[in-house]
Amino acid sequence: MDFLSELQFSGLLLGLLTFLTIGVFHPIVIKAEYYFGVKCWWAFLLAAIVFGIISVSVSSLFISSLLGVLAFSCLWSIIEVFEQRNRVRKGWFPKNPKRTDY
Repeated sequence: MDFLSELQFSGLLLGLLTFLTIGVFHPIVIKAEYYFGVKCWWAFLLAAIVFGIISVSVSSLFISSLLGVLAFSCLWSIIEVFEQRNRVRKGWFPKNPKRTDY
């Protein structure tokens, strides 16, 4: 058991949290496009800027890295919300019947 205390698991933990972040952002993008359309892209941009600023302000390398992952996941979500609109147009995802901006 002494070898476990000598190992650094922060890289694996950061990888796992990155994987989970990507997995969480997928349904967020789907729901955001469904309820708000592509005009919600600015919210992802604002979140990316906030997470980026906090990331460079934090002294902990692990927390800073995790916030950087969140920032770039938000930036990638801007692209994905426009792609989601195309997927809805193709019929791969349901349209929101209350919206007419397809």
